[in-house]
Amino acid sequence: MTATPPRLVEHTGVPGPTLALTFDDGPHPDSTPALLDVLARHGVRAVFCLWGEHVRQHPEVVRRTVADGHVLGNHSLHHDDLSTWDDERVEADLRATAAAIDAAVPGVAVPWFRAPFGAWGGTPQVAARLGMRPLAWSLAVADWDPPPAADELLERLERGVTPGGVVLLHDGGGDRSATVEAVDRLIPRLLAAGWTFTVPA
Repeated sequence: MTATPPRLVEHTGVPGPTLALTFDDGPHPDSTPALLDVLARHGVRAVFCLWGEHVRQHPEVVRRTVADGHVLGNHSLHHDDLSTWDDERVEADLRATAAAIDAAVPGVAVPWFRAPFGAWGGTPQVAARLGMRPLAWSLAVADWDPPPAADELLERLERGVTPGGVVLLHDGGGDRSATVEAVDRLIPRLLAAGWTFTVPA
């Protein structure tokens, strides 16, 4: 009998007007610290899905991310499409990424895996064997290249958020200054409207 694939997590698991912010493709030497400043100022925790090669290049940013209380995810070593790879190759990639993260922040838990491009294939099963759950999303606002202006991103976020939603954004992979600004403006607006921020459970 074939095992049931792990369920993709697309919801915070918390009822009511809650939201989880998740960020892919970092760490970035400029955008990630700027975003961490924003999150610290507003008292918000988030999930950072890390690109392994970027972790090797900027381990100090990963250390700050963890020190600030955020949660980590494995986002593969080179951001390849893993959906057509065999299990052995996927496992080797995820293990190499995990090793890079562990070298930067020894012993820190990495409970989540997010497939590059959202191309899952058989990766959730492999990730599950390595102790990670597959983290998907309920809202993506396309802040990747070419990045929209902050005003446009803010409008997309405000229009698209739903209670318990998991939002996909990026702190790496290109110029993310508009994302940083949009997040800085979104959080106080939602807090004033009675929302809370959490991480997926």
